[in-house]
Amino acid sequence: MKATPILIVGAGPAGLAIAGRLRYRGLDFDLIEQSQEVGHAWHHHYERVHLHTVKEFSHLPHLPFPEEYPQYVSRQQLVDYLESYAAHFKIAPHFGHSLERVSREGDHWVAACANGAHFKAEHVVFATGVNRVPNRPHFDDQEDFSGTILHSKDYRNPEPFREATVLVAGMGNTGAEIALDLSEAGIPTLLSVRGPVNIVPRDFLGRPTQKTAFTLAKLPAPIGDWIGKQVQGLAFGDLRPYGLKPSAMPPARQLRETGKTPVIDIGTVAAIKAGKIKVVPELKAFTPDGAIFEDGSEHRFTHVILATGYHARLEAFLPHSESLFNADHLPKSCIGEGPHKGLYFLGFDNYQPGGILGVVYRDSARIAEAIQARLTISGS
Repeated sequence: MKATPILIVGAGPAGLAIAGRLRYRGLDFDLIEQSQEVGHAWHHHYERVHLHTVKEFSHLPHLPFPEEYPQYVSRQQLVDYLESYAAHFKIAPHFGHSLERVSREGDHWVAACANGAHFKAEHVVFATGVNRVPNRPHFDDQEDFSGTILHSKDYRNPEPFREATVLVAGMGNTGAEIALDLSEAGIPTLLSVRGPVNIVPRDFLGRPTQKTAFTLAKLPAPIGDWIGKQVQGLAFGDLRPYGLKPSAMPPARQLRETGKTPVIDIGTVAAIKAGKIKVVPELKAFTPDGAIFEDGSEHRFTHVILATGYHARLEAFLPHSESLFNADHLPKSCIGEGPHKGLYFLGFDNYQPGGILGVVYRDSARIAEAIQARLTISGS
């Protein structure tokens, strides 16, 4: 068993951020990562993806993005940055260490890994992400479908879908962007939308929506919410004729109350209006060559991409920890207290404007400060 004062779980942006903070403060730590690379998820995201948040509010602590990076950083640029960040702060994860559980033993926490390794630490920082476990719903008669079904996690680019018709199930940010990617490649694309959607433009009147969200957040909530709804109307008009039912909840309220990010549009709405993407209702049951939808309509297609989201599943690592989590199964706080003292959760606060990388920047400072204060008190 390896003893370490601080154990970080996960070498994505959140794990690297807290590692950078701790290194900057001169604190020792160990970092475990189940894959063989930092930023593993970003290495394998679909190719066209860019950050929806501007670079000035998306970098990790103590090291801004390179000046030559564009306002919206690409997937490959972020991967390069994460690798350079790890090198800059001499962060050397223990790769191939998949966490199985963390349990309390005396005054310390013990982390057990699938490969048999164990770590004993006073402080454990979970940075495993809200998008850890793909959500793969099962549909009626799914086994009868003659085509292919894959989760958006496994989508890279349109090439495998040439000469085909594709159904994208789910209109979150990922589903909207994959549908756009397919349609721009000339592939007949259906987009299944389960219910009302909140859509905001990535930029409005030349200004990033992220910056507008920060400004609106400073106003009384009813005023900020009203302005947000007006922006939606001016940007898109009435989308109901195209099969998109507007949400009654303003986008900022949806974020702060449910943790669900509005769809940040980069062209999907225009493609829908142009007839390049056909919106269909919720998928109810498969047929051998397509599916039946909630309104009773039937459509044929050869491939399905499930853009149905993910689960954090932190409870899998922490048996008997129900009191840690809210109704969405996310941590109530980034700093554990009481029986969970010494546990920290970075990158799980989905309820703030400005994107998860901004939350990572903010909360990594809080966590690093709390750890240093507790180490000072304990004399570690």
